[in-house]
Amino acid sequence: MDKIDNIFNSYMENKMFNNKSVLQANYTPETIPHRFKQIESVASILAPALKGERVSNLFVYGKTGSGKTLSVQHVGNRIIAKVNELGNDNLKFLYLNCKLRKVADTEYRIIAELINLLGGKVPSTGLPTDEVYSRFINIIDSKKQMIILVLDEIDQAVKKISDNFIYTLTRMNSELKNTQISIIGISNSLTFMDNLDPRVKSSLGEEEIIFPPYNALQLQDILRERAQEAFKEGILEEGVISKCAAYAAREHGDARRALDLLRVAGELAERENMKKVSLKYIDLANQKIEKDKMLDVIESEPAQFQLVLYSIIGLSNDKSFGSIFTGDVYNKYQEVCEKTKNEVLTQRRVSDIIAEFDMLGIINARVISKGRQGRTREIKLMLNDVIKEKATEMIKDSIGMRGE
Repeated sequence: MDKIDNIFNSYMENKMFNNKSVLQANYTPETIPHRFKQIESVASILAPALKGERVSNLFVYGKTGSGKTLSVQHVGNRIIAKVNELGNDNLKFLYLNCKLRKVADTEYRIIAELINLLGGKVPSTGLPTDEVYSRFINIIDSKKQMIILVLDEIDQAVKKISDNFIYTLTRMNSELKNTQISIIGISNSLTFMDNLDPRVKSSLGEEEIIFPPYNALQLQDILRERAQEAFKEGILEEGVISKCAAYAAREHGDARRALDLLRVAGELAERENMKKVSLKYIDLANQKIEKDKMLDVIESEPAQFQLVLYSIIGLSNDKSFGSIFTGDVYNKYQEVCEKTKNEVLTQRRVSDIIAEFDMLGIINARVISKGRQGRTREIKLMLNDVIKEKATEMIKDSIGMRGE
C-alpha cells in the first residue's frame, strides 16, 4: 500500500466530522440566532406581497458576515412556503449575487440571468440591451404576479457598471400592466447609498434595515449551535469555540469568518489524523484563511484595480527603487495600460484605487510632505512573497500579460 492509499484510508476512517456542510457559507440553518428583530422587520415589509400588493423597496446593509443574506433568504423561503400553502403561484422570489463573475459585470448579463431564473433563455451576449429588457418585461408581465428581486452585494454591480440599471429596474413598474417588482438591495458597504444618484437613492431606500456586527458572545452561540451538528461529540478541545469567536469578533463580528475558522481548523486536524481539534489549529486556520482571503479580494477586483496593483508589485520587485510614491505608480500604470491596450484612468482615479488598497490592507500608504511640491503617499506592499507570487500570476492571466 502506497502513501496515497494511506492518506485516503485515514481520511475515510477519521471520525471527526458528522456533517461538515453546516459550517459552509451556503448552508441555511432553520434558526438564525440574534437576528430575530431584523428577520421580523424584513417579514413585516414583505408580508403585503401575500395579498398581491407591491411591497416597498428595501435596502439592507451591514458588515460582511452579519447575517444579512441568510436572514433575507430565510424570510424569502418562508414567504414562498406560505404562498404554496395558500395554493397561489403569483409570487416569485428571485435571488442574484452581484459579485458573481460573468453574471453581474454588465447590465445585459444581469437581466439575462434574471430571465434564466424565470425559466426563459437569452444568449449571454449578442443582443441589444433594450431587446433583453423587452424580453424580460414580456416574461414577467404575462400574468398578474408580484416579483421580489434580491440583488445581493449590489455595490459590486454598481462599481462594475453604474447605478443606471437600478434606476431602470425601480422605474419598470410604470411599464408593467400585470406585474409589480420590488427590489431588496443587500450591501456590505455602509456608505454605498451616499454615492448613488439621488433618484436611485430615494427609490431604492424606501425602507432600510441595518444589521449590526455580532459580538464575541453571540458568535459563540452561533458556533456552538453549528458545532453540535458538524462534529462528533468531544472532538473540540476546551476553549476552541471561544478562540474562534474572539478572532472573528476582531474582524467586525464576522460570523462567516468564525464558521470558516472552525471548519478549516477541523480539516487541518483531520489531515494530520488527530483525534481532537486543539487551540493550535485555530491559529493555523487563521493564517491559511488570511492568505486565501487576500487572493480572493485581488481576483474579484475589476481590471483597473488589477492593473494598478500589478504596477505596484512591479515597482516593489525593482531593486533600483528605494521608496515608491504615488507618481511612480501612475507612470508604471500608464506603461502597463499601453502594453495591455487598456484605457488609462486619470491620476486622481488611480489615487482613489491606491487609497482603497490601503483600506483593504494590501498596501500601506503613508502621507508625506515634499515641501513646495506638496504632499504625496509613500507606498509599501503588504503582501508576503507567496501571496505576491500567486497574485502576480493571477493578474497576468486576467489582464493579458502572460510571457512578461
